[in-house]
Amino acid sequence: MRKHLNIFISLLLGLFLLTHGYSQKAGDFKVSPNGLRYKLYKSGKDTTKPGLGDWVSILMRYSTIIKGKDTLLFDSKTQLKGAPVRFQLPPSDFRGDLYEGLGMLSAGDSALFVINADSLFLRTFRMEKRPDVIDKNADVFFYVYLLSFDNPEKLINNELTALQKFISDNKIAETPTASGIYIINSQKGEGIKMDTGCMVKLQMKVSLIDGKQLFSSYDRPEPLKFTCGNKFDTPGLEEALMKMKKGEKSRVIVPSKMGFGEKGKGVVIPPYTTIVYDVEILDILSKEASEKERAAAKAQETKMSDQKSETVKNDEAMLLENYLKENKITVKPNASGLYYIEKSAGTGPQAVAGKKVKVHYTGTLLNGKKFDSSVDRNEPFEFDLGIGQVIKGWDEGIALMKVGGKATLIIPSTIAYGSRDMGVIPPFSTLVFDVELIDVK
Repeated sequence: MRKHLNIFISLLLGLFLLTHGYSQKAGDFKVSPNGLRYKLYKSGKDTTKPGLGDWVSILMRYSTIIKGKDTLLFDSKTQLKGAPVRFQLPPSDFRGDLYEGLGMLSAGDSALFVINADSLFLRTFRMEKRPDVIDKNADVFFYVYLLSFDNPEKLINNELTALQKFISDNKIAETPTASGIYIINSQKGEGIKMDTGCMVKLQMKVSLIDGKQLFSSYDRPEPLKFTCGNKFDTPGLEEALMKMKKGEKSRVIVPSKMGFGEKGKGVVIPPYTTIVYDVEILDILSKEASEKERAAAKAQETKMSDQKSETVKNDEAMLLENYLKENKITVKPNASGLYYIEKSAGTGPQAVAGKKVKVHYTGTLLNGKKFDSSVDRNEPFEFDLGIGQVIKGWDEGIALMKVGGKATLIIPSTIAYGSRDMGVIPPFSTLVFDVELIDVK
C-alpha cells in the first residue's frame, strides 16, 4: 500500500511540474475570498477538513522563479527522505496564506497554492528578511498532498483507550504513580539506589503499546550508560529509574504526558503516544566510584593518545627521511626544519614581512596525495606575510623568495599544523608545497 501511495504521489508531483508553466497564468487558478490563488486536485473520498489545532501530515514541495528559472526550494520527498511534514494547523498569518489552503483539503486531496514570497518568508516562516535572490513580489508555488489529519481531543481519547486495553490485555494490576506512569517489576534488585551523580549501566528495549519495537540496546555491542541526574530519556522513564536498584528488571509504561507529549518524536513516535520501556539495571556505581572510574578512563585515554602521538611523530620522521632519499633531495634544512628548494630564481621584489604577497601553490602530503591547489582553482592566494595569517613554514619559506620565483617548501608538522587533525591533513603531517611568488605589494 505504501509503495502504491508513493508511486501515486510521484506521478502527481510529476503532473504538477509538467503543468507548472501553464499554471502560472492567473486565469488557471481559482481565488478564495481572502485572495488565495489555488488549484484543487480532488482524490480523497472523505469530505472532512482539518480545523485549527488539528495535527496535519502532508507531503509538499515548493518552488519560485529566480532569474527567470523555476527553482525548487524544498521537497519533502528528498529532503525528509519521503517522511511527511507534520504540525498543528495554526491560525492564519495573513489573508490568503498556506494555512488557509490546507484548511480547504480533505485527506487524500492535493493542491497547488500560490503564496506571495514576501509574506511567506517574513510572516509564515518568521525570517528576519526574505532571501535576497527572491523578489518580494515573486510567487511561491506550493504543491501539497494531505495524507491525514487528527484532532488532538480524538488523539488523547485514542491514547487512553489503547492504554486501557493494553493494561487489561496484559492483566496489569499495579496502580499508576501520581504522574501517571506504570512500573511493573519482574525481578527485584539490591544494593544502592540511584542518586544524582551515580553512573548507571543498563539494557533497555523501547516499544509502542501495539508491540512495535523502536529500539533495543541488546542489539548494540555495549550496554547503555548514563550519569544519574543528567537528561537521559523521557521524564516518565527517568522517574522510574530513580526507584530502581542494581539487578532490577521492570516494565515501565509511560503515557505521552510523561513521554514525548503532543509533538511526538519525528515520524517514529506520533503525538499522544504511550511508550513501553523494558529495563534491566546491570550496575550502579556511586558518585565517588563513578568519578574514580571516569578519571581512570580519562587517564588511560590520555596515555593511549600520547602513545599514538609519539608513534605518529616517529613515523613522520621516518617518512620524511624516505621522501628525501627517494627524491634525491640533498639540501640541508633551516634551523626550523624547513627545506627550501629553489626551482627558479625570481627577479622581482623580495617578499618581506608586513607586505601583501600573492602566490600560486599546490600542496601535497609525502605520499603524493594532493590536498589543496590554487592552480586548480585558477585563483591565486593573497595574504600578509610574517604576521601569522598562514602556517609558520609558509611565513618563513615565502620570505626567501622574489617575485617570479618558484620553489618547493617541505614543511614538517612542527611548523605546520602539528598534532591538529585538519581532515585532509592528518596530525603530524609533513607538507610539500610547490609555490610561485606572483606579486609583492
